[in-house]
Amino acid sequence: MRRTLTILATSFRMALEELKNNRLRTFLSLFGITIGIFCIISVLATVNSLDRNVHESLKAMGTNTIYIQKWPWGGGADYPWWKYMNRPNPKFNELRVIKELTQNASHVAFCYNNRSDIAYKDAALTNVNWYGVTEEYTDIQPLEIGSGRYISNAEFNYGSPVMVMGNDLAEKLFDDPAQAVGKTVVVKGHQVQVVGVIKKQGSSLIGGWDFDNIVIMTYRFCNEIGNPNYADGFIMVEGKTGIPVDELKGELRGVMRSVRRLSPRQDDNFSLNDITSGTSQLNSIFTGLTLGGFAITILSFAVGIFGVANIMFVTVRERTPIIGLKKAIGAKRRTILLEFLMESAFLCLLGGLIGIILVFLLTFLLTYVMHFTVYISLGLFAGAVIFCIFTGMLAGFIPASIAAKMDPVVAIRS
Repeated sequence: MRRTLTILATSFRMALEELKNNRLRTFLSLFGITIGIFCIISVLATVNSLDRNVHESLKAMGTNTIYIQKWPWGGGADYPWWKYMNRPNPKFNELRVIKELTQNASHVAFCYNNRSDIAYKDAALTNVNWYGVTEEYTDIQPLEIGSGRYISNAEFNYGSPVMVMGNDLAEKLFDDPAQAVGKTVVVKGHQVQVVGVIKKQGSSLIGGWDFDNIVIMTYRFCNEIGNPNYADGFIMVEGKTGIPVDELKGELRGVMRSVRRLSPRQDDNFSLNDITSGTSQLNSIFTGLTLGGFAITILSFAVGIFGVANIMFVTVRERTPIIGLKKAIGAKRRTILLEFLMESAFLCLLGGLIGIILVFLLTFLLTYVMHFTVYISLGLFAGAVIFCIFTGMLAGFIPASIAAKMDPVVAIRS
């Protein structure tokens, strides 16, 4: 054990001397390793963080929730919008029938959204997105209130003019979001009391509910100040625990066709949208990004391995007399071999650490620019370190073998 530690210390010292005496040569040789580690960790960390952010956003929207809407989700140049434009919007009176007939549903809520200005004294916010919802909305879409409270059941029943406001909206109107609670704002000429402010959620990469910039009010009150027939209304249905989404969707299709009184030959005049339908497409995108990162990494490491092997060949040639002297005084082949392997591994590890530092700087930049946290897991960090050591030993194996097999007399004479 003591002998191994001595060899490690000697190899580390020689690697530092090599770096000190030949800075440019060593830096250029390690540059491939640095770029390889930078590419693989930055790509994997970014993809993992994107995947985590997207799945958290999907979870927040409800992974077992069906959205009954007029328009199917999608878009692009081939989107057949003309097929759906004459469909009727979901109606509030369809909510009761769905609750009664859908056995696999745990909660059902009706929502419709609209836009208007919101004013408080001399301050005003233009084109604010507000939602009128029913009682079971928060059972499907839980909300965390930062200040104040949520709308009570009595306020839902009576259609009281109250609202909960997004954090960013409250900050724009009142500077301090907590100060919004208890204030009265004007929406489409009606006075509405702010009873709560939603805790700041942050941005989402897939859109969905932008809780920082929306207002939530009771459906009955919104029905008085706006016309749901001309708004984008939809019904949210959450399935019971353990019920597959496809099973819930199949039951809802039968219920909705019955509600709409469609004959067997008629097409659906509604859309059943769910969050999980886009998961496979997102996973394929993330897989493609990861494979692209691995391709860049393999190329960079190939360059890095040849660079490290080259510097080790030069090092062996420069130290040939020293190698001969060590073998003459009793150093064994495995000792020489281990010394050069450890030195090569240290050099690669040094290049990898530079790449890791660059990745940390990149994470701070991405976190600031993209407004979501980029994570570097401990497993990813440990894997990078192990891979650097393995790459270094692989690159230095042939030069180390040459050094270990040298004839001490010939080596000393050289």
